[in-house]
Amino acid sequence: MLKHSLLCLGLLALPGIASAEPDAPAKRAPPTRPAVSPGALEAAISAPKVQLALLLDTSSSMDGLIEQAKRQLWTVVNAFQNARREGQSAQLEIALYEYGNDTLSSEGGFIRQVVPLTTDLDRVSEQLFALKTNGGSEFCGQAIQKATQQLAWSKAKKDLKIIYIAGNEPFTQGPVPFRTAISAAKEHGIVVNTIHCGEASEGSRSGWAEGARLAGGQPFNIDQNRAVAMIAAPQDEEISRLGVELNKTYLGYGRAGAEAKKRQVTQDYNASSNAVSATSRAVSKASRLYDNSGWDLVDGTKKGKVKLEELKDEELPEELRGKSAEERKAVLAAKEKERGELQARIQHLNQERQKYLASKEKESAAEGGNTLDKAILQSVQAQAGAQGFTLE
Repeated sequence: MLKHSLLCLGLLALPGIASAEPDAPAKRAPPTRPAVSPGALEAAISAPKVQLALLLDTSSSMDGLIEQAKRQLWTVVNAFQNARREGQSAQLEIALYEYGNDTLSSEGGFIRQVVPLTTDLDRVSEQLFALKTNGGSEFCGQAIQKATQQLAWSKAKKDLKIIYIAGNEPFTQGPVPFRTAISAAKEHGIVVNTIHCGEASEGSRSGWAEGARLAGGQPFNIDQNRAVAMIAAPQDEEISRLGVELNKTYLGYGRAGAEAKKRQVTQDYNASSNAVSATSRAVSKASRLYDNSGWDLVDGTKKGKVKLEELKDEELPEELRGKSAEERKAVLAAKEKERGELQARIQHLNQERQKYLASKEKESAAEGGNTLDKAILQSVQAQAGAQGFTLE
């Protein structure tokens, strides 16, 4: 499946817990008293991780870069549906930083952690669509240093930990030498890939290529203003429709539930401006990677994050209030069954879609051109394999 996902590639990475860093957004209080079962906790601890941190230059000339990122998030996520190591399914975590924007704090190096390593894909999408560009100073070394120090990177040597930094100004700018920052990242087992937005010769002269080589990563050069090639398929409309139908099977609980359900709908809308983006998002929602156990009762009870019987009536969604314990369980079981059927239908249609895309592979390859999504997925293929992961 990954092979054909690369035809309409996009941007990536998931589950994680945020670290507490000084310039991160304020954290919300937990939605309710989560109760993690021993089995779920053991599975979470033992599961191999793929952790991706995306550091995006949001200075004035980078609107095209941001557009590439937000349009292809779901295609990249889908490339990890079958990610495994030693037969065990891998968790995916994504973090997002912006740097080089004049609206950010000069004391912090014009750098902001937008989203910590997380499995909340809707939150990542929401924040990507909220990014705005504005002229500024791009300090690549300091941005890498912050991501290395602030994020909750796995301590397991075999887990895949990658930073992608994309921008167009010299890699040498700022108070933190990029060689110092990269050395610290390597000590944590983090690979750094550089994505220079411009000509390869300029990227080489300004330190981007050297930075990647020192970090054990790959240097890329892209046209940030190039429109990402996205191939439409006959199955797109139905897959997208079913993806929206999935929302009806979510039962938000606690203080975070209502807000998260609104976010889910908003991200459907954000993806809907392009048929392929909407399809890719729907496929992600039908996969194991779309984990909303922090606010949804179906995922939450299945993952052991919450116990239905311990929730107060006011913490429950409207569909369950005023019902008996048995009635609540019946509603939950019905929602879970409906969701499973919708997800299976989406996955079946996507298999047909992949066959169609395979027939268009040569046409797509002939278009050429490198974009952010292609740089990310090309490097992940090689670097995942080096850590013993398979992606298909």
